[in-house]
Amino acid sequence: MKHNIVAEKSYAFALRIIKLYKYLVSEQKEYVLSKQILRSGTSVGALVKEAEHAQSKADFLNKMNIALKEANETEYWLMLLKDSDYIDNKSYNSIYPDIVEILKLLISIVKSTKEKLDR
Repeated sequence: MKHNIVAEKSYAFALRIIKLYKYLVSEQKEYVLSKQILRSGTSVGALVKEAEHAQSKADFLNKMNIALKEANETEYWLMLLKDSDYIDNKSYNSIYPDIVEILKLLISIVKSTKEKLDR
């Protein structure tokens, strides 16, 4: 089977988001933002996995575009959690590069897929 780096990275990221969610709920008693980041942060990998069996290139592009939107939303929630002091700079600096890397991968995939479809 083909090595899927974005699938692997988004899965590992989802696991980190689940741990962050558990921390926010149990230690910080934060229930609203934590639910938002749990939803968006885990859906990235789910959409990437779903795209593996897309019905067409257009369907693949659509799923990857949605994964990109969810990753972008996750970046927002991470920044908000840091700036509202629910997570410290150390935690933020540990997880933030992961979402940036996933965003770059998804942007590249979306861009190259669009170019292929336009040919």
